[in-house]
Amino acid sequence: MPSSLATFGKLCGASLELSCFSTTCHPQTNGQTEVVNRTLSTLLRTIVKNLKSWEECLPHAEFAYNRTVHSTTKFLLFQIVYVPLPLQDRVNMDGKKKAEFVKQIRKKVKHNIEKMTQHYMNRVNKGRKQVIFEPGDLVWLHLRKERFLDKGKSKLMPRGDGPFQVLERINDIAYKLELPSEYGVSATFNVL
Repeated sequence: MPSSLATFGKLCGASLELSCFSTTCHPQTNGQTEVVNRTLSTLLRTIVKNLKSWEECLPHAEFAYNRTVHSTTKFLLFQIVYVPLPLQDRVNMDGKKKAEFVKQIRKKVKHNIEKMTQHYMNRVNKGRKQVIFEPGDLVWLHLRKERFLDKGKSKLMPRGDGPFQVLERINDIAYKLELPSEYGVSATFNVL
């Protein structure tokens, strides 16, 4: 049973073009959920007068959020999810017209998301230089807490170590380094 459920989940994810799934009580696996939760929290903070009555304000905050044009999609969330909008003249469309209308909205939303993603990438990468290392070059290694658990026990410990020799260039951003055996991690690293 679990394998058939997993297969069903993969098929649904593939048909809905989902790259990863999030689970309840773990919104950190889904960046969109984190952004929505943060936005709704900010909205509730401005609306709520009595902290004990925040649940009464939640539907109003949600409605306001869904009726706001979002900068990335350039559409209302209601418009994306419930095409056409409730209480509009176009509610009684025939099936083919409505399907075509939904396709057009999705196409525009996808275009707007791609355009904003490119805009964000250009802003983030504006000052970035591409650095290419060759085998034999010496590099320093950033000791990330998640990867080097025993190295980051203190806030005052150095965050870098090295120099280490580059053994192999896998691609423009991935390299294999000559690491001491006590590190106990894969010797392949990405350059950021």
